[in-house]
Amino acid sequence: MAKPDRDKGRAWQRMLSGRRLDLLNPSPLDIEIEDIAHGLARVARWNGQTTGAHAFSVAQHCLLVEQLTGKLATRASRQVRLAALLHDAPEYVVGDLISPFKAAVGIDYKDFENRLLAAIHIRFGLPATLGSETIALIKRADTISAYFEATQLAGFSASEARRYFGTPPKGLAPSKLVTLPAGEAQARYLARFQQFNK
Repeated sequence: MAKPDRDKGRAWQRMLSGRRLDLLNPSPLDIEIEDIAHGLARVARWNGQTTGAHAFSVAQHCLLVEQLTGKLATRASRQVRLAALLHDAPEYVVGDLISPFKAAVGIDYKDFENRLLAAIHIRFGLPATLGSETIALIKRADTISAYFEATQLAGFSASEARRYFGTPPKGLAPSKLVTLPAGEAQARYLARFQQFNK
């Protein structure tokens, strides 16, 4: 009896949409927003070490970062806001590694993540690589988001969060963060994405 083909060296992920995404050479044609929303809604921020009935998902985090980006730059273009919503999209297939682990893994991991993000950007009409000002703006929103997540959900004191994430500007605090069931986080992420495509 022949052994089943285990596809040694397989570097692709089958998505629920039926797409087969090559992780080493990702094609924009194999990327679907429904797969991204589904995956991000099921990936936990802070390795799941948050309060609440559900994990605080990467989908929720991306929604918060996009909201904060708009508050930091009230005239931010549709492209910038969409880039903020998609800033952690590669995590729909690679998961959310905490920053200390990413640093330990090294630059090769970041290069891998950036190739996937470039394909995602192209798929949704963004430049493969964003300009430095846009990158800095989204990174700032990301860091502010981490501060509020840390203090509201992940057990950090305000002084500890300030040490790692800095002091957020006044007037940017979101409403009380509440963890959502995966299906609801997915639906909210998709709904926000659709608003950019009207």
